[in-house]
Amino acid sequence: MRSPLILVFLCLLPSLFFAGVAASKTLKRDVKALNEIKASLGWRVVYSWVGEDPCGDGDLPPWSGVTCSTQGDYRVVTELEVYAVSIVGLFPTAVTNLLDLTRLDLHNNKLTGPIPPQIGRLKRLKILNLRWNKLQDVIPPEIGELKSLTHLYLSFNNFKGEIPAELANLPELRYLYLQENRLIGRIPPGLCNLPNLRHLDLGNNHLVGTLRELTRNEGCFPSLRNFYLNNNYFTGGIPSQLANVTNLEILYLSHNKMSGIIPTEIAHIPKLTFLYLDHNQFSGRIPDAFYKHPLLKEMYIEGNSFRAGTKPIGLHKVLELSDTEFLF
Repeated sequence: MRSPLILVFLCLLPSLFFAGVAASKTLKRDVKALNEIKASLGWRVVYSWVGEDPCGDGDLPPWSGVTCSTQGDYRVVTELEVYAVSIVGLFPTAVTNLLDLTRLDLHNNKLTGPIPPQIGRLKRLKILNLRWNKLQDVIPPEIGELKSLTHLYLSFNNFKGEIPAELANLPELRYLYLQENRLIGRIPPGLCNLPNLRHLDLGNNHLVGTLRELTRNEGCFPSLRNFYLNNNYFTGGIPSQLANVTNLEILYLSHNKMSGIIPTEIAHIPKLTFLYLDHNQFSGRIPDAFYKHPLLKEMYIEGNSFRAGTKPIGLHKVLELSDTEFLF
């Protein structure tokens, strides 16, 4: 038979546990970093960030857009989502002191200046979303140190310079959005070897080079589904080796300077659904295999030098896919 003292202890145990959780203090490093960020942001965010502790204190809830978790005796900030609130000013460098961040989402604001190289300190980061800002300068190669990164959204900014070769060091990367910037140079060939890359959008930049350079290695782009190179300055033809990218569903090559004939092998990509070849310098005829493909819904061909009578596939309309359509 249990003694009364043991029964009392068992009754109090849940209360003691939750009291211990409530008593957990937020790591001073994170409190300092978030308060520095608070001091640098506009009123739209600050008015909802009440109290000194971003993870909540007593009756005060966590700050809006801040997610915390308990690690040992402390709480740490694991997610920061402050988007579409018209934040104005430089990218807040204090963010790079939140070393336990797994998600950083500051998209659709008015942030300017460069991404600081200290971004490479966020080793646990999985999602970095900075699209739709006014960020400038080069993409820091230190992003290549974020080995856990799965989603990288830097589109619709003013980045210049070349795509860092270090992005090929991100083994978990699935989604890479770099469209609508001022990037120059060639695509780093190492991107072809990323084992999990599903979506690659490099459209509307000033990139040069050929598809042959990217697909010369066996096993290139093993997981790639959506490949956007539109509105750049790519030259050369479509190599038959591209047919080895067997998971490809969307190939968007519009508005480049590509030429040559369309190889029949491309029609044998089993999941190919959308093919955009318009406004290049392609010639010859489209092989019949494309018109017999069971999944191909759209093929745009205007603005080329194809043989007379060559026909497109599907309803002819302008492709207008936003960079949110492939978010998980």
